[in-house]
Amino acid sequence: MDGRGTAVQGPRRLRRNAACAALVLCGALALTACNGDDGSDAGAGAGGASPSASPVSPSAAPATSATPAGGETPSASAASSKKPAPTATAPAKPKPPAPGPACASKDAVSPDEIAVYRYTPEGGQYSLIVKHGHWGCPVAGGVTPFVTVGEETYIPIAEDAKIGAHAPILSGSANKPITTHELTSWLETHPNKGLVFHYNVNKAGVIDTLGQEEYLS
Repeated sequence: MDGRGTAVQGPRRLRRNAACAALVLCGALALTACNGDDGSDAGAGAGGASPSASPVSPSAAPATSATPAGGETPSASAASSKKPAPTATAPAKPKPPAPGPACASKDAVSPDEIAVYRYTPEGGQYSLIVKHGHWGCPVAGGVTPFVTVGEETYIPIAEDAKIGAHAPILSGSANKPITTHELTSWLETHPNKGLVFHYNVNKAGVIDTLGQEEYLS
């Protein structure tokens, strides 16, 4: 190539190089500006609102109150709901008086008690003349009477019957053994006293055990 062509190409190359440099500079500036915008947006997105600009700050949040409505704490409320223990025991109600002996029906008959009045030797065997009955209600003086029911009847008694007696047949208040003969002899001289005896009969219906009761009619 001649010298003129070389001289022409020189200025063109310079202009092309200058244009390329300008494009590179512009791209660099544009990249810097974009990075600056991205950085500021990212910083704002990453950091978010500052703690001071938060609508509700942790320190400003209302503290949960442990005191229930009414101003009483749970322990105070529970304590106030309990009634104080009584300082003195209430007096107990007086017990009703013990009931007295029940009064039996006027037609009631004790199965093993009799009032002895007399005796009879008819038929070759001693028989006691008695009345059946029951213990009544106490009367004036605290005496409990033996209330007789029905008519007089006869009950045979064995000659060897086991008999116990006390006053007025014998002295003292405790029963002492006597014989059938001793009993009939006393009844002969003291008829119709109506002393009460507890008795038992054998299979033949004859009295084999006779004990004077502690209570007198």
